[in-house]
Amino acid sequence: MNLDASPRHLQLRDWLFRRWKTSGLQTGDRIESQNEIVRLCDFSLITVVKTLKDLESEGVIRRQVGRGSFLVATPWAEAHLRIGFFYNRDIVGGGIFDNEFYTRLVMAFEKGVVSAGHEFVMGSFTNERMPTGMWDALDAVVLTGFTRQTRLEPLSETSSQVSLIDASLDDPRFHTYRLDYGPAFAGMFEALGSERRRYLYLDSTIGSKEQAARLKAFQEACASAAVPQDLHILAVNQETDIGNTAALVEAIERGKPDVICGHVHQSWRPLIRGLSEARIYPFLLDQRGPGFVVDTGNWMAEVLPTIEANLADRQSPPAVHAFPARFLG
Repeated sequence: MNLDASPRHLQLRDWLFRRWKTSGLQTGDRIESQNEIVRLCDFSLITVVKTLKDLESEGVIRRQVGRGSFLVATPWAEAHLRIGFFYNRDIVGGGIFDNEFYTRLVMAFEKGVVSAGHEFVMGSFTNERMPTGMWDALDAVVLTGFTRQTRLEPLSETSSQVSLIDASLDDPRFHTYRLDYGPAFAGMFEALGSERRRYLYLDSTIGSKEQAARLKAFQEACASAAVPQDLHILAVNQETDIGNTAALVEAIERGKPDVICGHVHQSWRPLIRGLSEARIYPFLLDQRGPGFVVDTGNWMAEVLPTIEANLADRQSPPAVHAFPARFLG
């Protein structure tokens, strides 16, 4: 049931603008004929004819006998871009600014967007709900924090261009900007793997494709070390249950690791240092280490121009863009 109380021709106008925006149509591109529009939607021919006449009188389209109708203007587009960054509130305990990693990520992204002269918007979503109505007012939204519990159906409901950052899905519809920790893990084992050591890798209990990829990359790097290494994996909740450290304490006291790495929450580092002389290598953004480090300035220098290029040609096929982390000991 359609609960929109606005006149039918205005509803159709909005429907057409969403369709043309999503398709990436630009000035000069041909639009659907009135008969094609009738077949595609539930609006009557009378409503379609009136709407197209209104758009022609406003200078949005131009109709040519025998050739069809063409876009003359794109009212949904601004001289500057409106780009949003949205994170999953269900997995970022206390909000994004309580998480050092995400704080640095969003600040770097905002700096790049604003420096390029665009408008930046930040918000959140949950596993169950996404603000697709808000996203429609933006040119592009960059999303992070997907888990196996996140409902993905709303992603197909927005006219905004959707990209994923530090996240990935088994879905070919979206550009994905992920971090590749394989080189950083290999760098650590190249530096330390000539002697047999005990490693404690803190894996995340928040299941996602990126979490699984990082664990696999770590295991592969460990297996490729110059000499066999002792690896223990402990699942931890580094987001919403950081006060629960009993399993971490037990793993340290029992295994006596030489190296502790992975999803190490910043509040755990004093605890670890009080229990062990193990080296600590967490995931880091814009820090000198020690750990697996990503320079967000260099990363955004690749991400943002690609987003702009994809908006200029929304019909280009989505791709996975990987940026390598590096190891600093």
